[in-house]
Amino acid sequence: MRIFQATLEHVAALTPLFVAYREFHGAMPATALSKEFLQQRIEKQESVIFVAVQDEQLLGFCQVYPSFSSLSLRPVWILNDIFVKEEHRGKQIAEKLIRHTLEQAAASDVVRIRVSISQYNEVAQRLFESTGFAEDPVFRNYIQTMA
Repeated sequence: MRIFQATLEHVAALTPLFVAYREFHGAMPATALSKEFLQQRIEKQESVIFVAVQDEQLLGFCQVYPSFSSLSLRPVWILNDIFVKEEHRGKQIAEKLIRHTLEQAAASDVVRIRVSISQYNEVAQRLFESTGFAEDPVFRNYIQTMA
């Protein structure tokens, strides 16, 4: 299995997996919009998407959104999406995607990666904890949903 950063040439293969991820989380498929969304994020360098591929088949992906820390004066990454095809779960692909993301973040001088996990998703909590993530003891996160 290889893990590498997706480029525009991977958008067509990535789209069905991204659609499955969205459906898994209760969103409508929106295949054409999803493809356009991915293409724009890559074209505008607004996200970094790592893909796990074996035998030319896309098994999973991890998408981070770069940002910055004004206090540390360094980049931060927001790990927003991670997904592995159902038939490939239990093979440590998600863990390998996370570890690859951590390696790339370190190489890019990223000061920290932030991820939000549902309080009910104990599997994801254990996965991220097993790769070195810890619950933030200092900051609470708040959201304001916009229309």
